Amino acid sequence: MAVPGGGGQRPMDEEDVGAPVQLYVYDLTKGMAAMMSQALLGTHIEGIWHTAVVAYGREYFFGSSGVQSCNPGGTVLGQPTRIVELGDTFIPYPVFLDYLFGLGETNFRPTSYHLFKHNCNNFSDEVSQFLCGTGIPKYVLSLPEEILNTPLGQTLRPLVDSLSQGARGISSGNGARAESPEFLQLNSAIEEARRTSVALEERRSVLSEKLARKERKKERKERRRRHKEGDTSGSGSELTPDGDGEGEGARGMADGEPSPEGVAGDPEAPGAGRRAADVVSEMEEEDRREQEEERKKKQREPPIVFKDAVDVRVEFDALVGLIDGVLSSEEQRSLEELHQYMLEDEGSWALGDGFLNFVGRLLHDKSLQPEVRVRVLNVLALAALKDDVILLLHQDRREHVLMNYAHDVDRVTPEEQEALALFICNLFENLSSSEWLLYISEWQYCNASVSNIRVTTKVAVNALLSGGDRLRDYGTAIVHNLACKEKMTQNKTLRGLLPKGSFSKVFDDVAVELTMAVLQFFNGSPSEEHLFRCLKALLRFCLISPQDVPQLVQMVGPAPAKFRGTSPRVDELVEAVCAKLR
Repeated sequence: MAVPGGGGQRPMDEEDVGAPVQLYVYDLTKGMAAMMSQALLGTHIEGIWHTAVVAYGREYFFGSSGVQSCNPGGTVLGQPTRIVELGDTFIPYPVFLDYLFGLGETNFRPTSYHLFKHNCNNFSDEVSQFLCGTGIPKYVLSLPEEILNTPLGQTLRPLVDSLSQGARGISSGNGARAESPEFLQLNSAIEEARRTSVALEERRSVLSEKLARKERKKERKERRRRHKEGDTSGSGSELTPDGDGEGEGARGMADGEPSPEGVAGDPEAPGAGRRAADVVSEMEEEDRREQEEERKKKQREPPIVFKDAVDVRVEFDALVGLIDGVLSSEEQRSLEELHQYMLEDEGSWALGDGFLNFVGRLLHDKSLQPEVRVRVLNVLALAALKDDVILLLHQDRREHVLMNYAHDVDRVTPEEQEALALFICNLFENLSSSEWLLYISEWQYCNASVSNIRVTTKVAVNALLSGGDRLRDYGTAIVHNLACKEKMTQNKTLRGLLPKGSFSKVFDDVAVELTMAVLQFFNGSPSEEHLFRCLKALLRFCLISPQDVPQLVQMVGPAPAKFRGTSPRVDELVEAVCAKLR
């Protein structure tokens, strides 16, 4: 799918008036349909239409090569026959792009293209509904049925098929004829491999930089310790105030991570002879920069995760014992990759392309014992705490192995529900994986429209209202993490990723659904910790949906005031929620 990652982006924030959305309408016959249709079909047809949606400075369309984009009017069809103003959209570009990638991987895959039943116009209509809440003109959508209903419609099908090759082979080139399907498939595979390689390389660079930063920090602390010892002992083996020391400390710094200006005591290094105080000051400055980065990370509400809920070695060894002798050679390699990732602390790059197929087999193969699923989910719950787990999660956007299993949370054993809830909860540890939990792109599963945010919500509700203490513990944590995902009102960049008027990643309908679950949970006898988490979430839901949630609390109950006196922190939340209800 050749959809851009940036060039067409139009900055938007809450003060923006919206981005214009247009429908480009092309007549593939260049006027011949209007002249010949009466004679051929017995009815007048104005044109055989190909359409594309233009938004955020790009033209988006669908053909047998999947979802593509180009500059407006940049296809082989040239300028459109007409332009229809569809309205303005307040959907931020990143949200739209995520939605578009979801369409390209589900309902509008290249193989799903059909000339009459599932074509460019169906795509334009769906995108228009998403962006503006309105469809494209009916005369465009009704064209295939109008043609096929004519006496000569069936005989005209080859002609229409031939004429539509322009749309099927549309590219942003300069008018070259359409390539063969085999070439397009090969080219698409090469491009996909290239993007994957670039993404992996970028991620490896990030991880390498993080590791190098940790090492530099460790080295600085060690050098500072040795420097202080050298000052007090007067041994002269460290950097001296005169900058002429040539002891082990100076050599260690030069051999490790030399500063750009060089190291005092190294006659060949640039800036040699600097005072030791300058070097120490430089190290302290880098420490301050790293502390600032950590401070920014901590600005978000700390998620509730469970880092010590299970022992990874125990879980992995138990998993190996349960599946011994039932794996194929490829699955055995995936098991070894999991060992490298979790027990040898290798990066997620160690997980091969077939790893998710291996996980899918363990989760969905009902011939395996339920304990297999429990063990693999527990291992994945600890993998969720790693900052590079997002690479594994992005692989799941194709087959939805993990989230399809999670969607069936109410159909599995209580032990599986616990392990699954632990996995979902721990994914809130890192920003990237928590964002993944809230993706809104939909796919079809068991005759239902499913998305990551729907599945996450379902797991949260199921765990919250369960009969098990541990599962309720995980459920209250997930609800808390969902409600407190980000301090959205304090971060303009994050606010810009949301639809106009939203204050959180949890959209209004999700807030209402979770509120209903929380109120039902309040009818029991929640512990102080669980009560605190859920009241905190309820307060956030009142901010997210300031009309529906307070009305729901007043109508359904119980009144939060009943929990007064539980603890000072609970009392504080009770008063804040009651203020929102007035």
